[in-house]
Amino acid sequence: MAGRSVSLEILLRGLEVRRLHGRTDRAISGLAYHSAGVREGNLFVAMRGVRADGHRYLEDAVTRGAAAVVVQEPVSVPASVTVIEVAEPRRALAALAAAYYGDPSAGMTLVGITGTNGKTTTSFLLESIFQAAGGRPGVIGTVTYRYGQTARPASVTTPESLDLQHMLREMADAGVTHVAMEVSSHALDMHRADSCQFDCAIFTNLTQDHLDYHGSLDEYWRCKARLFTELLSRPPKGNRATAVLNLDDPRGAALAPTLPVRVLTFGMSPEAQVTPRQFRFTPGGTDAVIATPQGELSLRARLLGEFNLFNMLGAIGAGVALGIPLEAIRRGIEALASVPGRLEAVGEGPFTVVVDYAHTPDALERILKVVRGFCQGRLITLFGCGGDRDRTKRPIMGRVAATLSDLVVITSDNPRTEVPEKIIEEIVQGLPAEFPQFRPGPGAERGYTTLVDRRQAIRLAIALARPKDAVVLAGKGHEDYQILGTQKHPFDDREEARRALQERGVP
Repeated sequence: MAGRSVSLEILLRGLEVRRLHGRTDRAISGLAYHSAGVREGNLFVAMRGVRADGHRYLEDAVTRGAAAVVVQEPVSVPASVTVIEVAEPRRALAALAAAYYGDPSAGMTLVGITGTNGKTTTSFLLESIFQAAGGRPGVIGTVTYRYGQTARPASVTTPESLDLQHMLREMADAGVTHVAMEVSSHALDMHRADSCQFDCAIFTNLTQDHLDYHGSLDEYWRCKARLFTELLSRPPKGNRATAVLNLDDPRGAALAPTLPVRVLTFGMSPEAQVTPRQFRFTPGGTDAVIATPQGELSLRARLLGEFNLFNMLGAIGAGVALGIPLEAIRRGIEALASVPGRLEAVGEGPFTVVVDYAHTPDALERILKVVRGFCQGRLITLFGCGGDRDRTKRPIMGRVAATLSDLVVITSDNPRTEVPEKIIEEIVQGLPAEFPQFRPGPGAERGYTTLVDRRQAIRLAIALARPKDAVVLAGKGHEDYQILGTQKHPFDDREEARRALQERGVP
């Protein structure tokens, strides 16, 4: 990344350096963590990843013009190249990126959102609240990175620290005042958000996910908690920052009294500071009266279900923590009609079809309970599980789907490099013995079937639907691709559902 020139001496201020060899009185024209992206005068940071080690590409980086390199071990490079040895290059990259781009989050209100489920919807709610309050919001998260008229597809929930700081710099330069940022456990473990200055951070919940990466639920939580225990309390914003925690989640309740920052709690518990005094779910959304430290807030939201009520409580808590008037919070929440791929309705036929990103046991259970609440006929659920990801959740999700659905179509999600049939077999292992396999046809009333091809499976699920039934296509939500092997192929559950509906003559 280029476009500005900063003295290496300035970049290194505050950085914990073990050894330094070479000049620091030189201009750095950009930073890079992939050798292929190095340009003349750049600083290259060699990081170790799961599949590659940046130290192996030092020669390539130097050949391409690197003026300095950050490494974790002694290396041999030309004497003209400055060598900066540090304990953790990923931490160093975060600090260097923030310094290079002028610490852009310092001048904006930055809210981090972490948790297993609810991050994306909460970010959309905050964006709408910030707009209603007269702010100019930006969002960094799972669906898109966006601000103003600019929107880019999101490759990962939280970008690498260099890309993140570059994006924050662009937002600051464009006049963005508030940023809602989803912060994933991977990002926290890899120090991507380490040099961001947070004004507020929200914890939504913690349930099983990403155990393929973290190994255990405790380690997963340790990474999530870093947002509050380490990042939120850092100066200069730390003395006025607020942690907004789900008090109904045992982890949130345990974390609250340990933090050195201000804490604001939300949840159904009457002990929570942001909690519903009364609420009811309607076909059109959620009506609620919410108690807050600033008074009661009456709202008529267009988002459905208890899990979305929790998302609203977290967003309200952040709004209150940031001093946003309750009236602006109300307008913001009521203005949000839907979130892409989150309980998103498709078509207007005699039966309901919804697409949802639910890809964890807890999220699948929550979405199916919501749909069951308004479904007057059979509930037909289609889902799969991602390949090269947490295998332990597969039978659990099978059991959840069978328990809450009448008919279940088990198919592929993003199989990646795994054999799709093997993934499906592991899902089937969790089905109750009394949940039968059915033969697809108009007489099917209860049970499951398997179909590897997701496109054909969506057609089948919609073909099975009768008036008053509900079809839930779970797992991929907003995604417009399917990963087969190592390649992404165009695929969108919403578009496939529309085609299947058209084949049935349903608008």
